[in-house]
Amino acid sequence: MSNTMALVSRWFRRRRGTVTGINATGLAAGGFLIVPFAAYMLEATGWRITWAILGMLVLGLGVPLSYLFLRDDPSKMGLQPDGDPEPPVEGPTEIPDRPRGPLEVDRWAQAFRSWPIWQLSGSYFVCGFTTSIISIHFVPFAIGQGISPVLAATIFSFMMALNMVGSLSAGFLSDRFGGSKNWLALVYFCRGSAYVLLLLVPGAMGLWVFAAVAGLSWVATNPLTTSLTADVYGVRALGTIGGISFFFHAMGAVISVPMAGFLYDATGSYTIPFAIAGSLLFPAAISAFTIRERKYSSRYAAAPAISGASGD
Repeated sequence: MSNTMALVSRWFRRRRGTVTGINATGLAAGGFLIVPFAAYMLEATGWRITWAILGMLVLGLGVPLSYLFLRDDPSKMGLQPDGDPEPPVEGPTEIPDRPRGPLEVDRWAQAFRSWPIWQLSGSYFVCGFTTSIISIHFVPFAIGQGISPVLAATIFSFMMALNMVGSLSAGFLSDRFGGSKNWLALVYFCRGSAYVLLLLVPGAMGLWVFAAVAGLSWVATNPLTTSLTADVYGVRALGTIGGISFFFHAMGAVISVPMAGFLYDATGSYTIPFAIAGSLLFPAAISAFTIRERKYSSRYAAAPAISGASGD
């Protein structure tokens, strides 16, 4: 996923948030469609045939489409990002075609000598922690609340469907109004509030409210984190930087899922693990909000006055 986001970031600058949001929508839509399809195939054919079919889908669709139509950089096709015309050349010196942010790097290790990447990666750890714990334990939690398995799965599917809306909205809003770090902070705050509501509102109502609020925030972190990372550190090493950031996301998942299972076995309740998850989201929101985007982002070097934006 980090490679895909790096590729998209090379092709788009002004609409980077929107396009990465569209890309993340594909990820959400894939999960929304593939999971029930895989469940049906498991029931009908068993896991061996199901895995074989999924593998053939990747080989038959993903590999040829990527090889035939994707290019690493628009310059390899004689193009500029966003479809812009080639910059004019006067004499032997080429006019720079874009501004560079003060933290833009050529090598990934240089990025980790500055504070914003740690703020982004730390909050991304919380993102992985709080999404994975629900992805695995939501249905068992709902059943424990007296909800039928069918209704629990329906609510979860509703939440996954809202991923697409949240992802598109987050990318569009960051491009339209600027201040990506503010939108990212809002996403984490809303998800934290959703956890609070899940624990306070009993029964199906609490599950539906959680699904509505959390669903809009689930994948919204992806385009915001990616576009902000690209704006601050550039695209030369974005694949590696994004991969390391996603490692933090994955580590959050690795820790949260077994932790929730262990605490449930020890206490007979999901209250403690869900409370831990919710409480982490508010510091994550603060971490994102305090990124000095206006100082470090190349977007503000390109357009120092963005209507409605608040980068600091």
